This record gives sequence, structure tokens and C-alpha cells, in this order.
Amino acid sequence: MTLRASFSLAISRGFLAFLLATSLFGVMSGQAAQAAQAGDPRIERIDPVVRNGRIELDADVNFALNDQLRDAAQRGVPLFFTADLVIKRSRWWWFDHTVVNTSLTWRIVYNALTRQWRAGTGALSLPVASLDDAMDLVRHIRNWPVGATDQFESDVKYSGQLRVRLDTSMLTRPLQVNALNSSSWSPATPWTSFTFALARPAQ
Repeated sequence: MTLRASFSLAISRGFLAFLLATSLFGVMSGQAAQAAQAGDPRIERIDPVVRNGRIELDADVNFALNDQLRDAAQRGVPLFFTADLVIKRSRWWWFDHTVVNTSLTWRIVYNALTRQWRAGTGALSLPVASLDDAMDLVRHIRNWPVGATDQFESDVKYSGQLRVRLDTSMLTRPLQVNALNSSSWSPATPWTSFTFALARPAQ
């Protein structure tokens, strides 16, 4: 009687411990999945705006650098980030018409001699205080001119897609090979869709 009771109590305690461990594992796994998902690059906002007779794009991007990329940047390896943009108009009688197909590339580099970060697009490169300040250019796209307003018809729905990626094609050849074999060197947001239409000008 006593032995059976003790055995039952031991089983009950063991079962409760198993349930607790399983629950904790589930919670920790869920938290890890959420953390991984939160750390994945993604586009959070896309806002096409008419300014000075042209369509400009503003966007906010969640794009964190992993330790490997940070280490490479701090050693003076230039990092290139490219935003790809496609805007189309649907046509029921034929294939969709591509109105805009363009890209914007940022270069971020650290000079170990001057201990200075520089970042910019094209030939324009400005000093910045830190790597995170340089990445703010990538994370907060502002006033990107993507086309003149006369390329777009009023009251017509246009669909666009935007993504931002580490541009491995502009790395040195050894790093390009390394990028092919490592997911750490291929961060990119998914293509993110958006739509817009130009209002008809007031008469």
C-alpha cells in the first residue's frame, strides 16, 4: 500500500517534471523563433510621394548586421547594399508594362588609418560617426527619385516591389566566393509589394 503510493507519487512527480520541461522547451523554442524572425531583414514601410514633378520613394527597412559582417566592416572591407525597385502597370490584353526598373547602391567603408567611417551613393561619400550611422542610410531611404510624373497616368493603379540586399557582386573576388558558401554574407529582405495611383490634377 505504502509502496504503491510512493511509486504513484514518484510517477506523478516525474510526469509533472516532464510537463514542465516540455512547456519550458516550447516557450524557449517559440521565443527563439520569434527572435530569429525579428532579426530577419524586412521592409517595414514604403511610401511613394510626388515631389517637384517626380515620383520619389521613402522607405523604412529593418536591416541588422550580423557579427561576421560587422567584423569585416571594422577591418576595412567595403560593404555594398542595393535597393532594387520595380514598378509595373497591369494590362489585361498583354503582359504587364514595366514603368520603372531601377536600383540604388550604398557603399560603406571604414578607414583604419583615419579611423573614420564613410557612406554614400555613387560618387558622393560623406563621413559618419559609426557603422550604425552609416547603416541608417540603408534603413531609412528618403527622397529616392524613381521617375518623372509624366511617366504615370492619373487614376491608374500601379504595383511595385522593393527589396534591399547586401550586394555581393561588388565584393572582391575572394569574398564573393566566401559569400556563395555562407548565409552570413547573403542577407536580404523579401520582395515587398505596394500599390499607388496618382490623383487627377484639379482643373
